[in-house]
Amino acid sequence: MKQVHVVYAHPSPRGFTREVLDAFLAGLTEAGHTATVSDLYAMDFRADLTAEEYERESGHRPDAPIPDDVAAEHARLNAADVWAFVYPVWWSDCPARLKGWFDRVWTVGVAYKPLTLRKATQALVLCTAGYSVEQLEADGFHTAMKTVMINDRIGARAERSEFVVFGGSVDRPSRPSTRAAHLARVAQLAREL
Repeated sequence: MKQVHVVYAHPSPRGFTREVLDAFLAGLTEAGHTATVSDLYAMDFRADLTAEEYERESGHRPDAPIPDDVAAEHARLNAADVWAFVYPVWWSDCPARLKGWFDRVWTVGVAYKPLTLRKATQALVLCTAGYSVEQLEADGFHTAMKTVMINDRIGARAERSEFVVFGGSVDRPSRPSTRAAHLARVAQLAREL
């Protein structure tokens, strides 16, 4: 049994990205895993750094105070064996709120210089996209997105990472078989952790 922390970034409580989150959580439950979820939009998580946060980070001052919402995210990550990130692809990247989560949560003295955050055994990135994976690969976006998320944002903070894009099915009810196949794969990924 594993403890999983999910960082979810989508403003709507409906839609395919939410279905992916629900399928993932159901798969975790089926496998006997437990989960916590940071729903960044529901939490109204602030994405931008304050002047104080910027000074802490740019001055490499790990002794400076960390905001309560950021400290709460550190605690959730430290309690988890596995981290999962669930979000839609917008303009070849994650939503701004998730980017801001990384800006604020990957703090000096916790996520780097030095890394004191408990390293995850696995990080799993689950993205939904309107374009097919083949189209994203042909345009070079898939490689770019994967490189940024896995190599830069997650990096050595997890022992291993996986980047999965569920493309060609976002909010297109006319493609029920594609959507159903994607959701089945999501649940399987959760069960196989």
